[in-house]
Amino acid sequence: MAKRVGAGTIRLEKAAAIAAVAAVGSRLEQEGPLGAEFDRTVEDSSFGEKSWEKAETKMQQLAMELALQKGQTAPEQVDVVLGGDLLNQCIASAYAVRELGRPFLGLYGACSTMAESLTLAALLVEGGAAEKALAVTSSHFCSSERQFRFPLNYGGVRTPTAQHTATASGAALVAKSGAIRIWEVCIGRVVDLGVTDLNNMGAAMAPAAWDTLRQYFADTGTGPADYDKIITGDLAQVGSDLLVRLAAEEGCDLRPRYTDCGLMLYDREGQKVDAGASGCGCSAAVMCAHFLPAMQRGEYKNILFMATGALMSPTACQQGESIPGVAHLLHLTAEG
Repeated sequence: MAKRVGAGTIRLEKAAAIAAVAAVGSRLEQEGPLGAEFDRTVEDSSFGEKSWEKAETKMQQLAMELALQKGQTAPEQVDVVLGGDLLNQCIASAYAVRELGRPFLGLYGACSTMAESLTLAALLVEGGAAEKALAVTSSHFCSSERQFRFPLNYGGVRTPTAQHTATASGAALVAKSGAIRIWEVCIGRVVDLGVTDLNNMGAAMAPAAWDTLRQYFADTGTGPADYDKIITGDLAQVGSDLLVRLAAEEGCDLRPRYTDCGLMLYDREGQKVDAGASGCGCSAAVMCAHFLPAMQRGEYKNILFMATGALMSPTACQQGESIPGVAHLLHLTAEG
């Protein structure tokens, strides 16, 4: 049975593992440093569909299909799908799972959704409520711009602190056995320091990231040196620098082991992505294309994955509301 460790961490006593993963992206992701590691990338970000929203649904469908194929699992063997995206009412996920025909829990954690879906999937498998669960998230640059900022044909000027929403999806099959064990999870609190700039989400999310990481270190009596990697997503340049500074102010040096998915997906010098990548699909794709396969190969044994989300909506921001942040953390270990 799962048990509490300290004030905020949950330790999974039985086996809850990541059995298979898949990542899907588009042209910009293909051209980035991790492009060759994706399971599938396409040149046309419309994925052959008539709208950006339908394209995002298609991405999720492809990611789920590939993960199930790699895990040698038929759709009817999946007890529950946990999915989310950035769109109103999580429509990309709902329409993708509609085609799969399996029980569905729709989630919204903004860019923290992959960690949220993996956390809940692991707890369901650990508790015996599911034998196999599928965690999936996505984001699409064009559908996100249409909803949160301006239609692309407006030609709006982006600030250097802005992040480029990834056109990508990641899916992970969680089961009772697999090469990667989900050992502990730490569900984050909502933290709001009053940031109101829609183009500076890294600053809004970094305090929540440090709040969760500090809680996890306190609960477990560990520190950065105890892990091969500490991975956030997606703080990009501004948020990553701020997280490192917040930790340093309390005597914690993250730099030797720390990296951020938002800084890895694209080449910031060669691709016009401003401060780096963001979106539900960024950390999902970087984890499912790069880090989790690397753990399966034995390149990493012990990592922390913490996804961060800016919990905003266009309506709230237009009403002058600030942008709350949240961060959820998983401790992953490689078996064998």
